[in-house]
This record gives sequence, C-alpha cells and structure tokens, in this order.
Amino acid sequence: MFERCERLLGQKPIERYGITEGGIVVTNPYDGPRQPGRVGLPFPGVEVRLGEKDEVQLKGGQVFKGYWRNPNATEEAFTPDGFFKTADVGEIGEDGTLAIRGRLKELIISGGFNVYPREVELVLEEHPAVDEVAVAGLPSEGWGEEVTAFIVPSKTRPFDEAELIAFARERLAAYKCPRRVVVLDKLPRNAMGKVEKSKLTAR
Repeated sequence: MFERCERLLGQKPIERYGITEGGIVVTNPYDGPRQPGRVGLPFPGVEVRLGEKDEVQLKGGQVFKGYWRNPNATEEAFTPDGFFKTADVGEIGEDGTLAIRGRLKELIISGGFNVYPREVELVLEEHPAVDEVAVAGLPSEGWGEEVTAFIVPSKTRPFDEAELIAFARERLAAYKCPRRVVVLDKLPRNAMGKVEKSKLTAR
C-alpha cells in the first residue's frame, strides 16, 4: 500500500500515530528515511514505552489528564507513574521507531504465542483471490484460541482455501497461519465502516 501510494501520487505517505486523548504523538519525518509500517519517533516532550503484553503507553504535555467526573476510569487508564495506557499493541525497533501491531483486546494467544491479527490480515490481503479479510481468535481446546480468517472472496477469481493457507505459510511463522477459514459474503461493519470483530467471533 505504501509503495502503491508513492507510485500513483508521486509523494511518500507520512505514517503517524495519534490518539483521541493526546492528538498526534508519534510521527515520521517530512524528509529523511521512512520505513513502511512504522509510525516513527515520538514528538519532543513525549515519552513512549511498552507495558504488559506490549501495550503502548504514553506520557507528555498534550496527553489529557483524565476523564471528566470519572475518577475510577481515570485511575484505570493511567499507570502509577503517570503513563496513559492506550490499549494498542506495539513494537519499538532498535532505532527507536514505533510500529503498531493492533489492539490489545484483539490479541490472539494461540498455543502460548502472541498473534497480532493485523499482521496476518496484511499478508492475506495480498492474495489475489481475497477481496476482504478479518482475522480473529476463536476458542480452541488444544490451542486456547485458533487463528481464524474471515474471508470475502474476490468476484473475479476462484477462491481455494488450501491455496490461501499455503500462501500464508510461505510468509508467516506456522503459529500465525490461520487454522480455520470462514468464507462470508461480506464483513459486518459499524456506521464508521470499521469491521465488528465481536460479531464475527460470536457466530
């Protein structure tokens, strides 16, 4: 997607990271190297770290102080040393740049391994027989959760489940590959167009 935008528009996309509670807090530079899939470095005055389960935590002057008249929610949202818990899962590289891997509530734990749905979705989206995809965890006696791909097939190319799994295995670690594939006519979305994964896992 990054390279396609650059090719079609003649400009490099600037990937950034922001939250409602603090605005844009991490950015790539206008000039200089950028890594597709990484949202860059914190603004001056912003501290970023990873907490439990690699949750992104922030501290800075522009981060809000708390929820209006809701001290319990405020206490839950902040660490004892004042970092805001974003509920986003991230990874910080050796160069200090941040990558967002998904939402904490969507993290799949399969066989003791952490699987980030967005990482799997990005791979499956590249398959020409896939029009849309959402990845979520479904309960499994043997694995705790099974990586499950909900697929809307392309209307212009035949879809083959075995071919898709083989495609994934060439690009992902074995524990990240879907163990189950569910074919749908469309993905459930809310009014904002976001996929409602809770409806998928409740099927």
